[in-house]
Amino acid sequence: MNWFTINNIRDIDTPALVLYKERVQQNIQRAVDMIQDVSRLRPHVKTNKISEVCQLMLDADITKFKCATIAEAEMLAMLQAPDILLSYQPVGAKVTRLLKLVQQYPATAFSCLVDHIEAAQYLSEVFSHNKLSVSVYIDINSGMNRTGIQPSHAAQLFEAINLLPGITVKGLHAYDGHIRDTDVQQRQHNSDDAFKKVIILAETIEALTNKPLTIVAGGTPTFPTHINRKVECSPGTFVFWDWGYRQTLPDEPFEYAALVITRVISIIDKHTICLDLGHKSVAAENPLPRVHFLNKDNVTPLSQSEEHMVAKVEDASAFNIGDVLYGVPVHICPTVALYDTAIVIENNRAVDEWSVIARDRRITI
Repeated sequence: MNWFTINNIRDIDTPALVLYKERVQQNIQRAVDMIQDVSRLRPHVKTNKISEVCQLMLDADITKFKCATIAEAEMLAMLQAPDILLSYQPVGAKVTRLLKLVQQYPATAFSCLVDHIEAAQYLSEVFSHNKLSVSVYIDINSGMNRTGIQPSHAAQLFEAINLLPGITVKGLHAYDGHIRDTDVQQRQHNSDDAFKKVIILAETIEALTNKPLTIVAGGTPTFPTHINRKVECSPGTFVFWDWGYRQTLPDEPFEYAALVITRVISIIDKHTICLDLGHKSVAAENPLPRVHFLNKDNVTPLSQSEEHMVAKVEDASAFNIGDVLYGVPVHICPTVALYDTAIVIENNRAVDEWSVIARDRRITI
């Protein structure tokens, strides 16, 4: 029997997101084994968004987490996660929501990112007005060119922020998601090159304060390049893995732990079938094919609409209405966010459903 086969598949409606619990646990343990010092592991939960998966990480003695949204932060706080970094510069109403999290969960250490003095000033105003303080990490642009301040300007920002009430600068954050070379040596070289400026900046700030800074660095692609540095590493996709990273990062030891399942709902002609796997069921930001099927060769997606996927096959007579296909998404993170629940598989049987609780923008706060 294939590892992904579900014996009681007839009980499951499709399309569906399915999680293989043993494989999730194996991926978590492999990340812990890679870094060896679990106190330096800060997984990003934006991939899974599921309380039970985060609890598996806590069970593996992981105490530090990274997240992208207030809802993800609240999910972690509800689990009593000790240390939560919002890897986002909060602006507008997000500042007030972060304040409410800090007030409601005093046992959890919250922090967030800043890369601009105006954002830091507003954080300072809100938290100091409420007689509270929040830790911040200065977000460094190490080449991703998405957020973050240029390293050459970061020391000046630190000096300005360091004077503000209600804010404590805890460290630096450097996400290098643009580095994903398949060649391991090239990936390491590019990571080293991008990280040089972060090291120089940290040394400059530490010389000003005589206090050590914590550096949070990397994601899943550069996780192996950072494990020997004095940094906290924050991979995210590793927990479920996907087709895109399997092809790009074949050296990393993680296994598929989340699939989408779909059924044949129509046979169009001799070489074309239709599946119930539309845009609403698998992340659509990549070109076709956005999913690859493990149990059927030569099924090539041709087009998608909201509820349908049309696919080319060699011989449509080899398929029956209702046949189940097990698919690996090219990008698992936004695919997970399309589902209210994930079906949990153990020993080739569906045994439970877990809520994708943090797919919502708001839980309670």
